[in-house]
Amino acid sequence: MKLAMKSMLLSMLFMFGVAGCNTMQGAGEDIERGGEAIQRQSN
Repeated sequence: MKLAMKSMLLSMLFMFGVAGCNTMQGAGEDIERGGEAIQRQSN
């Protein structure tokens, strides 16, 4: 029973970690697009 609980906890932590990386990647892409738009406007 304890092994099943540990496995479930590790699985949940892994899923949250993957979701967090995906979110940070999306935020980085948004910031990059914003910077590109500023560069286009300044030219």
